Amino acid sequence: MDYIRRDLLTSGQLKKYIENDGLRGMTSNPAIFEKAITGSNLYTDVLTSADAKKLDANGLFEKIAIRDVQDACDIFKPVYAETKRRDGYVSLEVSPFLGFDTKASLAEARRLWKAVDRPNVMIKIPGTPEGLPAIRQALEEGININITLLFAQSAYEKVAEAFLSALEARAAKGQDISQIASVASFFVSRIDTLVDSKIDEKLRPLRTPARKLFSKASAARWPLPMPGSLTRSIRNFLAVRVGRRSRQRCADSAPALGQHQHQESKVSRCDVRRRIDRRRHCGHDSSGNL
Repeated sequence: MDYIRRDLLTSGQLKKYIENDGLRGMTSNPAIFEKAITGSNLYTDVLTSADAKKLDANGLFEKIAIRDVQDACDIFKPVYAETKRRDGYVSLEVSPFLGFDTKASLAEARRLWKAVDRPNVMIKIPGTPEGLPAIRQALEEGININITLLFAQSAYEKVAEAFLSALEARAAKGQDISQIASVASFFVSRIDTLVDSKIDEKLRPLRTPARKLFSKASAARWPLPMPGSLTRSIRNFLAVRVGRRSRQRCADSAPALGQHQHQESKVSRCDVRRRIDRRRHCGHDSSGNL
């Protein structure tokens, strides 16, 4: 669910969605919270509190966001437990203004992870060139990461490499990797939004119906994968290198996650790399699975 609001948590509605509709996770971002805060009086208790006078706008936002994310994590905790940490995550985003600052992104990811203090929270970091080192280091430190703003398969491959590197580093130090979860979030809807506006702009003067062409670009850009795709090779590679359970999925924007048990193999890293190269153009699983 790409939505969060105080009454959704306190009314029992979120719990109903989980129990009756099979909801498995939730994501948030500053725009979602802006709508929730400005479109209701649900946060008056925070905005009029004594602490509010000591906080700037960002401080107030974080106080609201962290409380809501903590409560949502608690509501999703049964899903997290029942699925053995496969599902039941809630995402909270680092400031989008830090997307091109590695050190600041990492520092904020650490701070938010500590502030929320829930095992089923994910911290969102953009998959920019500057974000990649922060993503890799945060994963190595055991922080669950939702990697956002991915628009190309080449960007995903860099993200997957960072993910593998982080788990290898932890495994080399004898640290547990079974509890680390990560999501690679493809923003295919953003591509449709942009392309649809361009189509409409071009065809309107010609009085040509454009709606039948809408929402087609993302599907053309990311076709359904063939059996044995790049991501399956990455799973095999992870099994070879670490021989433990790990999780990584790619999704559009919802926090879908995966956990997979791997069997040991004697395939070499070079063998796996060759497989990855052969399957490099197989595409992305639009259902959200790696």
